[in-house]
Amino acid sequence: MKIQLDFVAVLAEWPLLLTGAGWTLRLTFAATVVGLLLGIACAWVRARGFGSGAGVGPGIGSVRGSDGSIAPAWLKTVVGAYVELIRNTPFIVQLFFIFFGLPAAGIRLSAEWASFLAMAINLGAYAAEIIRAGIEATPKGQIEAAQSLAMSRAQTFFKVVLPPALKKVWPSLVSQIIIVMLGSSVCGQISTPELSSMADLIHSRNFRAFEAFIVVGVMYLLLCIALRQLLNWIGSTFVFGRSAGS
Repeated sequence: MKIQLDFVAVLAEWPLLLTGAGWTLRLTFAATVVGLLLGIACAWVRARGFGSGAGVGPGIGSVRGSDGSIAPAWLKTVVGAYVELIRNTPFIVQLFFIFFGLPAAGIRLSAEWASFLAMAINLGAYAAEIIRAGIEATPKGQIEAAQSLAMSRAQTFFKVVLPPALKKVWPSLVSQIIIVMLGSSVCGQISTPELSSMADLIHSRNFRAFEAFIVVGVMYLLLCIALRQLLNWIGSTFVFGRSAGS
């Protein structure tokens, strides 16, 4: 059986391919920003906590962090439940719950907003554990030195703890962001116009499924390579570059 490939029919639909790639990148960018911020906040709660100053003993229902800070036990329980729930359920189930389940509670979201929210929540849970590993690897001597300089807890965290922690785990974070971007391919199941859904649309028009998904597969590969290079540059230039050079 001889297979005749016709990539011209697929490439002729380049506006659809560009639209799909654009939505994939927009969703990934927005989810990365929100997901990393969420992950940092959750990692702080789980690894360090926050609260009253040093020398104040933990109150009832509080947990002392490794830097002497105090976090309510209920908050750590909530964050821990969120992380474990998201990391142990499929992304498509989370997506369907947000898009099909929340309307039962009176919350209706568009396909694009539901996709963004699902991707951000998913990335936040994984990023929280990755960043927590970096935070817990920070030597206590650095924290004590910052406290001896009368730095506040926020200053200690964002200037002393977080930059070297991110440097340690940045390759893992980049890989997780790539996974989230590739996971956006299931968002077409709720009619989000991302790249894989455009491949389905092209296939329905010209019946060239083999060629359509080869082209889209190559596009995903190029997007992953470009995104990895961009994130590595952003990390070394803006996120932990100053810390590495000091």
